[in-house]
Amino acid sequence: MTSSTRLPKIIQGGMGIAVSNWRLARAVSSAGQLGVVSGTAIDTVLVRRLQDGDVCGSVRRVLERFPLPDVSAYVLGRFFQPNGRSGDPYRLLPMYRQVVSPLRQQITMLAAFVEVALAKEGHDGMVGINLLTKVQMPTLPTLYGAMLAGVNVVIMGAGIPREIPGALDLLARHETATLKFDVDGLPSGFTEQLTFDPRAHLPAATPALDRPRFFPIVSAASLAQTLARKSNGAVDGFVVEGPTAGGHNAPPRGKLQLTASGEPIYGERDVVDLATMRDIGLPFWLAGGVGSPEALEEALTAGATGIQVGTLFAYAEESGFSLEVRRAVVSAAAHDRITVRTDPRASPTGYPFKVAMVDDAPLLHGVRDRVCDLGYLRTAVRNERGGITYRCPAEPVDQFVAKGGTVEETVDRQCLCNALFACIGMGQARDDGSVEPPIVTSGDDVIVLNRFLKGRESYTAADVLEYLMRSAPVSYL
Repeated sequence: MTSSTRLPKIIQGGMGIAVSNWRLARAVSSAGQLGVVSGTAIDTVLVRRLQDGDVCGSVRRVLERFPLPDVSAYVLGRFFQPNGRSGDPYRLLPMYRQVVSPLRQQITMLAAFVEVALAKEGHDGMVGINLLTKVQMPTLPTLYGAMLAGVNVVIMGAGIPREIPGALDLLARHETATLKFDVDGLPSGFTEQLTFDPRAHLPAATPALDRPRFFPIVSAASLAQTLARKSNGAVDGFVVEGPTAGGHNAPPRGKLQLTASGEPIYGERDVVDLATMRDIGLPFWLAGGVGSPEALEEALTAGATGIQVGTLFAYAEESGFSLEVRRAVVSAAAHDRITVRTDPRASPTGYPFKVAMVDDAPLLHGVRDRVCDLGYLRTAVRNERGGITYRCPAEPVDQFVAKGGTVEETVDRQCLCNALFACIGMGQARDDGSVEPPIVTSGDDVIVLNRFLKGRESYTAADVLEYLMRSAPVSYL
């Protein structure tokens, strides 16, 4: 982006696992706003699309442009099924660890490259990618693959991504980047790292890549100040997210208190100080419960550059939610039967997680056996032998306890990895004939979705933008 590039007033949220897919991002970016693809578990998204037949052929077409043709050929040979799976289980990729094979990293690079490249086709607008700071192990190869495709903006939340700006600087020059690797139980003074060397994959890579702008997601002005001052590279703006946003939320500040129904109580300390945000001097976008033209005007008046909107885009025709999920949500919203629960226990990460509810029950969710076969939310733990093991409180209880966890940590935990794949029609088929059930996450704005629908049963991303946009001053970088 050059100094004359117009900043978007609307950022489309980077939601779920491939809910914010390339089709949705392309539609928003084509209209001059910031379309964002979700980079979470994007490697598994790629191989499942191929196993489902890549009906439109888009994935295979872009695979041909990846600068490592042998990797593209391997992935096609291993995973592409021209006639789909016919109900068979999906083939799995090896779960991530601190150190994985070069091929495993290259598949991750390829997946991010494909998603961003498809989102950027047919227009000259900006495209972003959203990652979860908490999901550390695939981060560096995902970023590099996205940069090979020309991603313009990186957005990261669910943690404190202080090392990402510096990593972007290094990756743009094809230099080795490292991140501190969070390992529970390390002795004082010991650290572990995640390392990614672009030249191990592309030895002759040149010239330098464009370094994307970095917009961390923050829930407090103090965190924004810390990131602006103490990150190891340039922070270019912020997404300021309130507790009404979908997906993972920051926990309330101070001692955790719950309502009678078991939801976290947010108070005055959780309201972001916008005066401090303005004083930082960087662009910022408000997020969470701002999906209306009135909220956009209020944000601009308060000094924000614009808003990030997720919920309205999530149920647009271009989003990755399955048709079943979109129809269920729109129907429930039209009949005022939908609510959102902020569940403090569902996510294995420990962050509060929004769950869409219909008539006080999770939308489309069902009972499942505990299986951990994707592993994106596993935590690294130092074991008694001094090595590193990986565990998740949503895995089988006996396995979690055998790795040093407690039974109490497993109570009410849900496998979001498998559940979120089910939301996009990619639920894993199990040996007993069942298919993984979804857990639909949504922002609180879904409660007022009916106001936007006005009797429609479906709508597009363009409809959302037309609804949100009003004349406002143009901002420049």
